[in-house]
Amino acid sequence: MNFFTITRGDLDGFFGLMVDNLIQLLVLSALCMGVCGFPLPFITSVVLPGAAISLLIGNVFYAWQAWKLGQRTNRTDVTAIPYGINTVSLFAFIFFVMFPTYQATGDFKEAWKAGLLVSFASGLIEVLGSFVAAKIRKYTPRAALLSALAGIALTFISMDFLLRTFERPMIAFIPLGIILLQYFGKVRFPFGIPGGFLSILVGVLLSYLSGFWGDPIYKDGGIQNGLETLGFYFPQLSLTSLFETLTYSNLQAYFSIILPMGIFNVIGSLQNIESAEASGDSFDTKTSLLVNGVGTLAGTAFGSPFPTTIYIGHPGWKALGAKHSYSMLSGVFMTIVSLFGLMGLIQALIPVEAGMAIVLWIGIIITSQAFQAIPKHHSPAVVVGLLPAFAGWAVLIIQNVFLFLDGKLQGILQELGAKQTYHFSLSDIPPHLPFLPYALSGILSLSQGFLITSMIWAAMVVFILEREWLKASVWAVIAACLSMFGWIHAYELKGNAIFNRFTEIANWDFPIAYISLATLFLLIQFLGSKEKGENLEH
Repeated sequence: MNFFTITRGDLDGFFGLMVDNLIQLLVLSALCMGVCGFPLPFITSVVLPGAAISLLIGNVFYAWQAWKLGQRTNRTDVTAIPYGINTVSLFAFIFFVMFPTYQATGDFKEAWKAGLLVSFASGLIEVLGSFVAAKIRKYTPRAALLSALAGIALTFISMDFLLRTFERPMIAFIPLGIILLQYFGKVRFPFGIPGGFLSILVGVLLSYLSGFWGDPIYKDGGIQNGLETLGFYFPQLSLTSLFETLTYSNLQAYFSIILPMGIFNVIGSLQNIESAEASGDSFDTKTSLLVNGVGTLAGTAFGSPFPTTIYIGHPGWKALGAKHSYSMLSGVFMTIVSLFGLMGLIQALIPVEAGMAIVLWIGIIITSQAFQAIPKHHSPAVVVGLLPAFAGWAVLIIQNVFLFLDGKLQGILQELGAKQTYHFSLSDIPPHLPFLPYALSGILSLSQGFLITSMIWAAMVVFILEREWLKASVWAVIAACLSMFGWIHAYELKGNAIFNRFTEIANWDFPIAYISLATLFLLIQFLGSKEKGENLEH
């Protein structure tokens, strides 16, 4: 297969990955303007061209990597690893680094520089992590790696877009039906039109017609505003601004954000590489992670304060029939969009509602893979591994409700002319308040570092299922160490903000609990119950 060959599956994959990447850039732009005071011209001329550099480097490399694997193994069904802006880091860097800096200085450029600093540090962690990640992958059960991904797919991807689908069923049901018909029902549409492309076309048409039934998607003046940002914006080298803020004191100040985001990115990318191998495409761990880090560093050097990552979703793109070219097409397309100021126009023409069916389907496929690509008797471990992600998702919902109510309260107090300030904050609620239908402290504890917690508990359950008590004990000890230093389960509430709590002894409860669990497993080991569990697959 020629490197520049484009299949129908590549077109479907391109539309899906393109929509996913566009959503990230649209969210990025809105938050930078609304939260950190970035002027639109600065985003258009500096931030987006910098992001384009990182997206182009990664997508082209991963397309080449997949093509080379196909050439070496004489296969034509190799699917490239998906790649784009890291959503989790995007939110973390804006709300916990850039926004506080903007509040303290009133200068959006200082907020931007702080973002460059943490993005640069995150990229370094990704590069360094590439040299040790293969060993982590070797000793971690597949169920542990895939269940953590499935948890994110089920909550932050599938549930988000499923709720949007049921919010606007008259627009979203038909595009979703088209996707399900083609990729589950194997239906071929007239003239060979790719299902992903048809889904977006129908979504755009229904979005346009939504105004006729009183629920318009398109806003007046959107296209005109999009046309005003058209132009050519060459990437600007931003090393001087980066080095101005690259100090030990700044690194120390943002360490609690840099470390978990860097580790999260390395572990998440590692899990996605495992997901690709479970789908039949085995890529070199070290090289894949190294280029991921290089992409982040390159984007930072040219003004993007947002790291990139290997995306969740490889089995979904593979099921679409995408090969290597979908990744290359996405990288080139996002570069053109960013360099020519097309983001505003695309946002006006293609609403999220028109393309979210593909992303929802990707989340479903990822979750399915976690059960299909493991021994059947390991499925309880996958279920256990899903649970921490639900806590992370629940915390996001709870936090947003409190932020909304607090905002409403401030508005009411201003209208009443109140001289004192009152807030409706998470930190004011006792963690074990009995009338709440959930254990607030439990949800918060489980949500902190949930990606790592998911791996640990799924791994423990795998080794319990296999009756390998010593290995289960080792994972419990690892959890004890991580919880002691605050990498998992530790948090601090300030108002409605939830912070990681990295310290020598974050708390005693979880380390003692995990050591107790490890001791229990060791007792079983020494009591002589060492025989290997039966293979339950017949």
